[in-house]
Amino acid sequence: MSAIPRLTILFDNMPGSLELSTLWGFAALIDIGEQRILFDTGSNGRVLLKNMAALGLSLDSIDLLFLSHPHWDHMGGLDSVLELNGEISVVLHEGFSKHLIADLHGLCRELVVIGTEPRRLAPGVYSSGLFDSQPPEQALVIESGGVTAVISGCAHPGMERIVERASRLLGTPIQWAIGGFHLMDQEDAEIFRTIDALQTLGITHVVPTHCTGEKAKMGFERAYGAQCLSGGVGRVISLHPDQPRRSIEQDGADRASAIMHRSSE
Repeated sequence: MSAIPRLTILFDNMPGSLELSTLWGFAALIDIGEQRILFDTGSNGRVLLKNMAALGLSLDSIDLLFLSHPHWDHMGGLDSVLELNGEISVVLHEGFSKHLIADLHGLCRELVVIGTEPRRLAPGVYSSGLFDSQPPEQALVIESGGVTAVISGCAHPGMERIVERASRLLGTPIQWAIGGFHLMDQEDAEIFRTIDALQTLGITHVVPTHCTGEKAKMGFERAYGAQCLSGGVGRVISLHPDQPRRSIEQDGADRASAIMHRSSE
């Protein structure tokens, strides 16, 4: 039986554990059995590495680096990652600079350049394919352990479009929508329309963070109740259909306890 995915937020402008640094941007680690995927790198490599070290995580164990789009707050840590792990495989898309793409061929083990069509990257792991948004963007699609999920950097194409394409790709509804929803500057009507659209598409769990915006986060909390989980740097989430919501205070206390335990060893 395939493993239930687990997601750890490594970089976020939403605060989480007091022991971790918060800057604008987003990065997350996805564990699926033996497969480890780094989704984006945040805006600063030193902060990314510092947060990973505090969580007891190493770049050596990462198999794949997935870059959602070419904005600084999602690829600012790229150099730091490649400096420490030149054997990593990197997945980006045709919307990135052609000069960057050319340079990366000699800086990583394998470079995968995604076009407009979805692509399988590993068992249960897919790229949504490139969306014609501004900037161009791809999302990560996961199907493992009876769980379906999409992870978005900023959802510039719109989370509704991302979920629709992922659902067609897998041939089944998507349960989890995670990451930046890019609703921070939207009016109430667009926020409510997006929430309604995701519910209609079958999304049962959401983790709205990064560029989602406080007003939209509150809207998702009202609409999804216990199935709306808080983001924030250091948050660890098992993507289980019956995942309960835990309080931010309890979650932060658990992370701080784990960090203190490691530091005393």
